[in-house]
Amino acid sequence: MENKFKIIIEEKMKGARLDVVLSLTLKELSRNHVQKLIEAGQVMVNHKVCNVKKMLLKAGDEIEITIPEPEELEITPENIPLEIVYEDQDLLIINKPKGMVVHPAVGNQTGTIVNAVMYHCGDSLSSINGVIRPGIVHRLDKETSGLLMIAKNDMAHNSLAKQLAEHSITRSYRAIVYNNFNNEEGTIDRPIGRDPKNRLKQTVTELHARRAVTHYKVIERFGDFTYIEVRLETGRTHQIRVHMAYIKHPLLGDKVYGPQKKVMGTETQILHAKKLGFVHPRTGEYMEFDSELPEEFTRVLNKLKEGN
Repeated sequence: MENKFKIIIEEKMKGARLDVVLSLTLKELSRNHVQKLIEAGQVMVNHKVCNVKKMLLKAGDEIEITIPEPEELEITPENIPLEIVYEDQDLLIINKPKGMVVHPAVGNQTGTIVNAVMYHCGDSLSSINGVIRPGIVHRLDKETSGLLMIAKNDMAHNSLAKQLAEHSITRSYRAIVYNNFNNEEGTIDRPIGRDPKNRLKQTVTELHARRAVTHYKVIERFGDFTYIEVRLETGRTHQIRVHMAYIKHPLLGDKVYGPQKKVMGTETQILHAKKLGFVHPRTGEYMEFDSELPEEFTRVLNKLKEGN
């Protein structure tokens, strides 16, 4: 059964954004969830549907929000082995293998992380992201390996999503990129949006873009290639791949944003989500996890070291 809430804007709240007021007032909802409800026409301001997330409110405005009952999950659970790094009643940390899609989509209805997690967790998954992405708080590209967190209930999902929005979650990656660097470390602060010339790609652009911040540090140099650590401050689609290509250091193996040629037997990007740290939603304690580099990554790294 759907839930309905009514809010009257007080003098102290005037001038605030619609999505901010709703997420602060209805604490069980993340701002991301609120924004999706606004986009879906579930929010009315002064008895008229409002789809403007950033609408500035006035004292006396009357807001009505309808929260639909979560749809029954219809994705088929599959008995696919998972490399579980950590698990408790609220969350699951897994080490995603390269080549595995996180959630079902056109062309990938089965064999995804979601199918595997649904089999493992049963009904114990958050419903905030709906039918297709139960429990999914953040994503990794299909060809990116590494640590991924899954929320087992809405409380955990809201907490982790809030930490992501506040950029307080530690997300450290390892990558091998083309070319040598002139510096030891740096920051790329450039907005990312969909590439107007290719809808399957992202690009650095000011058009319909969102701020994206990537920090990098050189670990080892190999002349034509460099082994680096990358830390995400924001989490945009293909962010590391787009930003590194933008500064002329595309990822080795990335044929979408880098050279088309096959190098050292690699077909796709050499990128691994190595560290993941966050405050536990229930205990309030900071937790951090680390993972080993996958076999392909180690093979390429060793080959570069031998050649060096």
